[in-house]
Amino acid sequence: MPFVSPSVRTLYRYRPSLSHLVLAMGIGLSGLIQSQLIQAAPVSTVKQAFSIPSGRLDSALVLFGQQSGVLVSVNGDLSQGKQTRGLQGSYPVDQALGLLLQGSGLVAAPQSGGSYIITLQTINGAVSLPSVTVTANQLGEITEGSGTYTPGAIATATRLVLTPRETPQSISVITRDEMDDFQLTNIDKVMENTPGISILTYDSERTVYYARGFAINNFQYDGIPMERNAGYSAGNTLSDMATYDRVEVLKGATGLLTGSGDPGATINLIRKKPTRDFQGHISQSAGSRNSYRTEIDLSGPLNSEGTVRGRAVASYQDQESHMDGYRRKTPVFFGSIEADITPSTLLTVGADYQDNKPTRSTWGGIPIYDTEGNFNERPRSFNNGASWSSWEQYTRTAFATLEHYFDNDWVVKLQLNHQINGYDAPLGAVGGGNPNPTDGSGTRMWVGRYVGKTRANAADFYASGPFEFLKREHELVVGGGLSERRWTNNGDGPHVGYATIPSNYYEWNGQVPEPNWNDPNAWHGQNDETTREKGLYTTARWNLRDDLKLITGARLSNYKREIMQESGVLTPYLGLVYDLNDTYSVYTSYTSIFKPQSRRDESGNTLDPLEGTNIELGLKGAFFGNRLNASAAVFQLEQDNFAEATGALTPDGGVAYRAINGVKTKGYELEVSGQLNDYWNLHAGYSNSVSRRQGNKVSTLAPANQVNLFATYKPWGQNSKLTLGGGARWQDKTWGDVYNPAVGGMVKHTVDDYWVVDAMASYRFSDQLTGSLNISNLFDEKYYTIFSAYSTYTWGEPRRTMLTMKYFF
Repeated sequence: MPFVSPSVRTLYRYRPSLSHLVLAMGIGLSGLIQSQLIQAAPVSTVKQAFSIPSGRLDSALVLFGQQSGVLVSVNGDLSQGKQTRGLQGSYPVDQALGLLLQGSGLVAAPQSGGSYIITLQTINGAVSLPSVTVTANQLGEITEGSGTYTPGAIATATRLVLTPRETPQSISVITRDEMDDFQLTNIDKVMENTPGISILTYDSERTVYYARGFAINNFQYDGIPMERNAGYSAGNTLSDMATYDRVEVLKGATGLLTGSGDPGATINLIRKKPTRDFQGHISQSAGSRNSYRTEIDLSGPLNSEGTVRGRAVASYQDQESHMDGYRRKTPVFFGSIEADITPSTLLTVGADYQDNKPTRSTWGGIPIYDTEGNFNERPRSFNNGASWSSWEQYTRTAFATLEHYFDNDWVVKLQLNHQINGYDAPLGAVGGGNPNPTDGSGTRMWVGRYVGKTRANAADFYASGPFEFLKREHELVVGGGLSERRWTNNGDGPHVGYATIPSNYYEWNGQVPEPNWNDPNAWHGQNDETTREKGLYTTARWNLRDDLKLITGARLSNYKREIMQESGVLTPYLGLVYDLNDTYSVYTSYTSIFKPQSRRDESGNTLDPLEGTNIELGLKGAFFGNRLNASAAVFQLEQDNFAEATGALTPDGGVAYRAINGVKTKGYELEVSGQLNDYWNLHAGYSNSVSRRQGNKVSTLAPANQVNLFATYKPWGQNSKLTLGGGARWQDKTWGDVYNPAVGGMVKHTVDDYWVVDAMASYRFSDQLTGSLNISNLFDEKYYTIFSAYSTYTWGEPRRTMLTMKYFF
C-alpha cells in the first residue's frame, strides 16, 4: 500500500486508511506534499497485467504500486500536475513503468531490492530534459510551454489519441515553441519550415502548398474538415498563427476523417486552449520595410473555483513589402471559454476573426520571357498590380464542443463549427502578353472584380474508448460527420472601351483608372454552388500482442455538388505497428481518399471519382521520454480514374472523357524533431518525391528533393538566458512548360535549386521580459518560383529583419 514521507530517503508506514487519506490530500494539494512513495514487493521479470487509465501521473503511480507489488518513490514536486496516457496490457515491470512515464520527462531508476526512484531524465550524468506539465485532450497534447519542437500525443490520423510512434503514417508538426522561436507568424512561414512541403506562388495573395506531388486543399480546424477553393482564395493560406497551439501536416491520403479530397496531405490547425492558471503575454515587433506587429494573449480561470476558464488573443500586423506599393494589414481576434459542466463534462465555445487588407495586390506574376525569348528579368521591387488592385480576404468562425468522460474510460464528443471565408477583390494587373525589349509594347492587363464567400457548417460526433476481446483490451472509435458548404461569387469585368494595353511595360507604375464595375455594358457573372457531405466512420486499434498493434478503419461517405453525386463511397484505412524494442517501431499502412469529378463519358455519365491511395512503410523512434521523435518512410501514392479526352463528344455536344490510370508518386522521407538535450532543439527533414503519369514526370513545379533544418542552442542549458538559432531550407530544381513568343509555343523553363538561410537570437532579461532578433533570408538569396499556367514568375522575399520584445504576465 502507499505511504508518504518528507523525503525519498526516509520511509514512514501508516495504516492503509490513513495512508489513503494522506495520499488524497496530496493529490488535491500536491504543492504541500514533498514526496509520495508506493510500496510493493521485489521486481519480477515476468510479465504482469496492468489496467491503469489515463489521467494524473501521481494517481497512476499509486495504481501501479498496487497492481505490480513494486516500491516506487517519487518526489512530489516532480510528479505534480503531470498526466499519463495510462497502461493497458501485460508487461515486465520495468517496461510498464517506462511506458507509464512516457512524455513526463521522468525516468525510473532501479534500486537494490527491486525498488525504483523516479528522477529527471539525464544524459551523460547531466540532468536533462526537465519535466513539464503535459496537458492532453481528445485533440492530443498541447505543445505550448513544452519547450520542444516535437508533439506529444496527436489524433489527426484516426481520432485515437496516439503518439507519433504509434501512428502508422508520416506526420509533421510545427509546435508553439518552434513558431515563437522563428517568428512563424503566418501559415506560409509555417509551411516553409515543414519538411516535405513546397510552396508555389500565384501572386501576392495566393499560395498553394504541395506534398507528394499533389496540391494541398484539405484544411482542418481542430479536426473539422474545410476544403479550400484555390482559385478564389479566401483566407486559408493567410491564417495568422497567434491563435494556434500547433500545426499538424498528415502526409498521404487522409480520407478516413477528411472525406473527399486529394491524396497529398491534410493541414490541421489546432487552436490554443484556456489554461487553469493565469498566464499571458504582450509582444511588440518592428522590422524591415516598415513591418510592425502587436500581440496580446491572456488566459486563466474566470471564477474562483476554476471551473470556468477563458482565453483571449488579439494581434495586429502592418507590413510593407519589397514590391512597390504593396502593403497588408492583418487584425486578428480570438476568444474561447471552457466550462466544467460536471467533473466529467466539458463545454467549450469560441470564435475567431481575421481580416487581410492589402493594397496594390498583384494578379499573376511577371511574364517569364520577352518577345525575343530572353528571360524577362525585372527587379524584385516590380509590382504588376494597379494602384487600386486589392484582394481582401477574411475569415469568421464560431465553434463549440461538448465532451463527456465516463468512468469506464469511454468518451463521447460533439463538435460544431460555423466558418465564413470571404473575399472582395477588385483586381487589375499587367500579367498577360510579353514585353518587347525595344519599346515595352506587347503586354496587356488582366482586369476583373470578384466578391464572394464560402459559408461552411460542420458537425462531428464520436464515441471512443477501450473494449475487451479474447482477453485483451483494445480501443474503438465510432463516429459520424456532416457538412454543408455554399460558395457564392459575383464577377464583374471591365466596361466596354476600358484600356487594357499599357503603352510601355517598362514604365508601368500602376497608375490607371479603376473601371466602373457597375457599368451595364460590363461583363457580369455569378456562381452559387453547394456541397454536402456526410459520412460514418469507425477505427479500431487491436492489441494483438504487447508489441504488435493493428489499426483498422473505414468511412462510408455520401457526396453531392451540382451534377457530382456519389453515395456509399467506402474509404478503407489499415495500419500495422510493431515495436522492435522500447525505442523503435516499424509500421506499414494503406490509406485512401476519393474526389468526385464532373467530366462525362460518351454516354453522358459522370466519371467515377478520382481514387487516391497511399501505401507506406516506415521506421519510427522515440527518445528521451518522447521528447525527440524520428521517422523514416518510403511511400507509393496513386490517384486513378484520371479524365482523358477521347476525341468524341457527349450526347449534349461536350467533350467526352474516359478514366485512365493517373498520377503515381514514389518517394521517401526522413524527419527528426524535438529536444536533443538541455542545449539543443532540432527540427530537420529530407524528402524525395517523383510523380509520373503514363510514364511522364508531372508536378514538376514542386521540387523532387528538399531539405529543412532548423535548430536552437542554449549555451548554458535550460537556465540559459541566451538562445541562438538558425535554419536553412533547400529545394531542388523545378521546371514547367511555359509560353515563349520567340518560338510561338511552349518550352521547358527550369528554375535552379537554391538555399535560403534564417537566423535568430533571443535573450531573457528577466522572468517577465525577453527580446529576440530574427533574420529571414540571411544571405539575401535571389530566387523565384514559376506558375506555368500563367507563364509567369514571382520573386521570393529578400532579407528581412524583425526585432521583438515580449513581456510575460
